[in-house]
Amino acid sequence: MSSEAAPPPPPTSAANGISAGPPKTAQKPNYTLKYTLTGHTKAVSSVKFSVDGNWIASSSADKTVKIWSAEDAKIERTITGHKMGISDVAWSHDSKLLVSASDDKTLKIWDFSTGKCLKTLKGHGNYVFCCNFNPQSNLIVSGSFDESVRIWDVRNGKCLKTLPAHSDPVSAVNFNRDGSLIVSSSYDGLCRIWDTASGQCLKTLIDDDNPPVSFVKFSPNGKYILAATLDNTLKLWDYSKGKCLKTYTGHKNSKYCIFANFSVTGGKWIVCGSEDNMVYIWNLQTKEIVQKLEGHTDVVLCTGCHPTKNIIASGSLENDKTIKIWISDY
Repeated sequence: MSSEAAPPPPPTSAANGISAGPPKTAQKPNYTLKYTLTGHTKAVSSVKFSVDGNWIASSSADKTVKIWSAEDAKIERTITGHKMGISDVAWSHDSKLLVSASDDKTLKIWDFSTGKCLKTLKGHGNYVFCCNFNPQSNLIVSGSFDESVRIWDVRNGKCLKTLPAHSDPVSAVNFNRDGSLIVSSSYDGLCRIWDTASGQCLKTLIDDDNPPVSFVKFSPNGKYILAATLDNTLKLWDYSKGKCLKTYTGHKNSKYCIFANFSVTGGKWIVCGSEDNMVYIWNLQTKEIVQKLEGHTDVVLCTGCHPTKNIIASGSLENDKTIKIWISDY
């Protein structure tokens, strides 16, 4: 047999248009625990895969950001400099920079390759709780317990805009896919959409009752918003119409700001941690729970999904302090 000969197609190959396996919608993920990452000495507050998929950044109440290899889960470096605990960390889209949000009221921009702090962003009047880069990675958005959203210039570290966004702490901030919009969420029960360029509020999403909104992000295509509320509920919104399309329940979330994710590398799932120490995975379309990942020994506060592979990272509070890496075939 010549070396060029193609291997026989696997049984579920759809090469001939006929799949031997169940149809795509019926497939369920089979995430299993691959690695447990230890090193943080307090609660893990955020886990994020780099956009190139090579690294995992984690932030913690222990005041550090740790960088791990996404391939073999080995620790690459520990980044120090904040004076208080860190609530969030985010990657620039070229995977060269990180930004962290801390209870010391500052954000810091870090050079990934050296671990050096390039800029300290000062201006918030209280804990900085959440942060993200825009896709161009020339801007950072942050949200704080001071109830404001700030937009920062990455190059010089200056605050470009302060948005009087909410009437309670801001729990999450996120840019859409082209960076033209920002979504923010707050304990005041509101999700707001902002025009990045002008700083104007374009829309406020409000539900019948308004439980605190603990997390929000745009869908990958930018058409929808995933919002978590502290009544054990996740909702998918069509924000242009201001309509809730899907509701995901079954997990426990009434106390903490728990990250949620769109998983789109295999099946289309919604992934979220839970206060019963598990990671929940829902079918995005049918809203059914397709898997619960057990293994953590405390609240699962944060999850992250690999950009190209079926890999989930999850991080947990202080009775656990670990990050777990889960892998699925689907």
